[in-house]
Amino acid sequence: MQPLSAKLLPVLLLMAACLPLACDTGSTAVPSDADPSTTLSNASSTDQFGVQAGRYIVKNGRVDRAETFSDLLDDYGVDYQTVLALAEAAEPAFDVADLRAGRSYRAYINPWLQQPRYFVYQVNAARYVVFDVRRPEDSYVGTRPVERTWETVSGTVDGSLYEALVENGGHPLLALRLSEVFAWQIDFFRLRANDTVRLIYEKRTIDGATVQPGDIVAAHVRHRGEDYYAFRFEGAAGDAEYYNRAGQSLRRQLLKAPLQYSRISSGFTNSRYHPILKERRPHHGTDYAAPRGTPVRSVGSGVVQFAGYDGPNGNYVKIRHNSTYASGYLHLSDIAVAPGERVTQGETIGYVGSTGRSTGPHLDYRLWKHGTAVNPYAIELPPSQPVPVQHQEAFRKTVATLLPWLQPRANTVFAQVRTHGTDDAVESIDTAPTYSLARTER
Repeated sequence: MQPLSAKLLPVLLLMAACLPLACDTGSTAVPSDADPSTTLSNASSTDQFGVQAGRYIVKNGRVDRAETFSDLLDDYGVDYQTVLALAEAAEPAFDVADLRAGRSYRAYINPWLQQPRYFVYQVNAARYVVFDVRRPEDSYVGTRPVERTWETVSGTVDGSLYEALVENGGHPLLALRLSEVFAWQIDFFRLRANDTVRLIYEKRTIDGATVQPGDIVAAHVRHRGEDYYAFRFEGAAGDAEYYNRAGQSLRRQLLKAPLQYSRISSGFTNSRYHPILKERRPHHGTDYAAPRGTPVRSVGSGVVQFAGYDGPNGNYVKIRHNSTYASGYLHLSDIAVAPGERVTQGETIGYVGSTGRSTGPHLDYRLWKHGTAVNPYAIELPPSQPVPVQHQEAFRKTVATLLPWLQPRANTVFAQVRTHGTDDAVESIDTAPTYSLARTER
């Protein structure tokens, strides 16, 4: 009679032979038809979204143009009732109707069932939504920590402001931000060669990758032989503004309306029934009802770009105030300015009429910011108040601290602050950190 160990030996050998096969058929096995968008990790590892990605087949993608949340999940076989449950679970923190083309998403597929377990949509570089397909009620919105530093960048203009900053390591958005800071002092389309710029800004990184920068903290531009300074200062109410070294606001107030005595007969809207064309269409202007011949004022100083008859617009004047803002005045009875003429804020540029495609005397007033029509009553129009008296001492200390860093020297990195992103993380992080001014040379 054979010993028990001898009887079990063939069984043990058989199990040992099958072991490598078992190791290749678990949840971490690489599918034979894996594509480049599929990634696999260690089963116990947790990815940047808090999911144990190693348990699943991970597929990455980007939202296509006009693609909806339902379209995305339908590609993975998720039924419509589950889609509705997931959408409801994410509200009010996130509305699935806000999906944007080009944004990243990630699907975690159960390798045994070949069904999605989690679906992650990246709202921006810091904020994401984890949709739990099996338990929609467990879906949540998360944020990734943001490293923020104050850094300096400087450059000398040879071609454009954009080139001067980007070629010296600045983020492309800084040129736009700087043009808005000095929108009422400098026409950045008329920069001269050898004009110089130096600024302190908030640099942001997530997991070591640079994302969109935060606010410009301070700046110095030497333009046409004159020095322009800007210092961002936040008062007790939390409202931040840019001021010059003397504490005067850099923003110049636009007139609330181009007419002194008038009423709004039709506002800025994306859908208005046109009384002549008999159809609904956008009306990106504000109509003011006023008697024929009422003087029309320029809302700000600037240069007349167009003054003449312009088809449906009738007698029309367009004024470029700076590199950021432009305004338009339509259906005038008479025009009081000429193309190329410089006008001052409040100057009469024409008179109310009903020329062009119009049903009666009125002024159609338009305002553009960076070439895009905006509602003048929906945006925060530039104030012109100086630093409040009670904050002037604090402002002087801020200027004294930052001014040396705007002088020519090697680029500077300020001490880091690690924060968590907010709802507008990366585009606009609301929390204002405190920074050390200890300098390190780059």
